[in-house]
Amino acid sequence: MRIATWNVNSLKARLAKLEEWVSYAEPDVVCLQETKMSDEAFPTAAFAALGYESAHHGNGRWNGVAILSRVGLDQARAGFLGEPPGAIEQCRILTASCGGVRVASVYVPNGRAVGSEQYDFKLAWLRRLRDDLAATTTPDDAVVVCGDFNVAPEDRDVWDISQFLGATHVSEPERAALRELEVWGLVDAFRAVYPDADRLYTWWDYRAGDFHNGRGMRIDLVLVSRALAGGVRYALVDREARKGMGSDKPPSDHAPLFVDIDL
Repeated sequence: MRIATWNVNSLKARLAKLEEWVSYAEPDVVCLQETKMSDEAFPTAAFAALGYESAHHGNGRWNGVAILSRVGLDQARAGFLGEPPGAIEQCRILTASCGGVRVASVYVPNGRAVGSEQYDFKLAWLRRLRDDLAATTTPDDAVVVCGDFNVAPEDRDVWDISQFLGATHVSEPERAALRELEVWGLVDAFRAVYPDADRLYTWWDYRAGDFHNGRGMRIDLVLVSRALAGGVRYALVDREARKGMGSDKPPSDHAPLFVDIDL
């Protein structure tokens, strides 16, 4: 199974780019973040024409997450377990069963500044994600959590750690919250394939030529349960999909990441 994650930074702006990408990358499951769409506006028919069932959780103003699947999609759940519609969760998590795998598409809050109210919310959100996993699955189940985590797991996952002193995305509390997901039983699938590789990023700022100059961060992750970790065979950050500034199919500031897993 090929499982992909991509923060598209507005699905309306990136739909043609996404359609092009899925046509050649041929993922079985795609987790999307930051669709910035309402459920009513979501282009279900466009994805059906490509052979994908889909589910979406969005309010049309910000955030928004989706799952596309060509191996079946059922038991979709928007939000955390037991959370009422319209809660402060902000349309940041969507879970569904796809081909025997419980898949979650997550868009972790940015956090803005260390010590801010938004930063505290980010840490609380990550704790809630762990609690939700523990309440609904086990590490021995087939589970994949994909998305934009807005956390670089290690110093080598940013282009120059000295440029991030005191900043979000690299602070120890954020990384500790991410490690708690690993303690529960999730494995960073990308690092399982590339344990020693550096400068493999998934996000680059649009400004100052950061993409071409290699000034990026690895903040988009595919985390797999222990039950699946042994089956991880291949992983790729598709930098080609990040190219094309000024074209009729402008890119997101994130590149898609996909992982191949033998089930």
